Amino acid sequence: MNHFIAWWNLENLFDIQNSKDRPEWLQTQLESYLKGWTQTLLDKKLANQASIINKLNNGAGPDIMGFCEIENRKVIEELISAMKKAGNGRDYGIVHEEMNDDRGIDIAFIYDRKKYTVGKKDIFSAAVMKRTATRDLLQATFTVKKSKRQFILIGNHWPARSAGQYESEPFRIIVAETLAYWLQRIAQIKGEQMPVVCVGDFNDEPFNRSLADYANSTDSVQKVINASKPKTKKGNEVRTPYLLNLMWKMLGQNRGTFVFSGDKNMLDQFLVNRAIVADSEVCGFRAGEADIIDYIPEMVKGSYKSPRKFGKPSDDLDETGYSDHLPITFILEETE
Repeated sequence: MNHFIAWWNLENLFDIQNSKDRPEWLQTQLESYLKGWTQTLLDKKLANQASIINKLNNGAGPDIMGFCEIENRKVIEELISAMKKAGNGRDYGIVHEEMNDDRGIDIAFIYDRKKYTVGKKDIFSAAVMKRTATRDLLQATFTVKKSKRQFILIGNHWPARSAGQYESEPFRIIVAETLAYWLQRIAQIKGEQMPVVCVGDFNDEPFNRSLADYANSTDSVQKVINASKPKTKKGNEVRTPYLLNLMWKMLGQNRGTFVFSGDKNMLDQFLVNRAIVADSEVCGFRAGEADIIDYIPEMVKGSYKSPRKFGKPSDDLDETGYSDHLPITFILEETE
């Protein structure tokens, strides 16, 4: 049995300008930013994005999909409605936590309720401690209804490079350390055979220090398999929580999920833990193919395949656009 998992940074998917669901502090902060952002424009953007999501998985739509740069649960509910209007017959549930980001943007998952269950106790939001607020790590444990097997998804949206790649790097390193620690705690509490998939917009590439040195991400299968336990004897030792980065191999293929100043960047990534890499027969899951959705003609510009962004009224608005990031997909294969 295969599980089709996708991820997409939806590029500032905000509620309408005068939304009643927006906290007062955020309403004031976003007043000029969202000037001219109407329900008509939001509906158009949702329809565009829904049309792409419905084409995934050979037209069946995703089993599970993660998003970032969404303002609240309401816009995800509206996205699901747009997907249904465009012909997606699935019954999607939502995993969402309000986060403390300065712009009010969150992370969320949708999942097919006929295939999975996610209880309230299966959702955890891990706060990242830094001077200015950023997105939490969003963890959800999914139980496959048919097999009763479980796997964990951790959604990430690391601090942006807007202040400069190297000036902002320490903030991403903080989140990377938080993720590595949290993976260690999952192994200590749920056991090292618990399969974990990390996904998100990391705002760094696979080879950058935050991912490679602090989140323990690598392209080496053997490094993940041969991870060792510390020599200390505290009674709760687990192996170094290395992650296999499934996007690394695409770096040499002139592919990316985001374009900045004419350069392609691999900012959106899937990473899997040792249980999936080394112990698939025990944990019940193995890693299938990961991909970038850069081949849908209407979503990209020219042969360079830059994302066709939607934008906003105060910027270069393109109502035929979708997002400034491309979606990524991953097949999590369930063993017999």
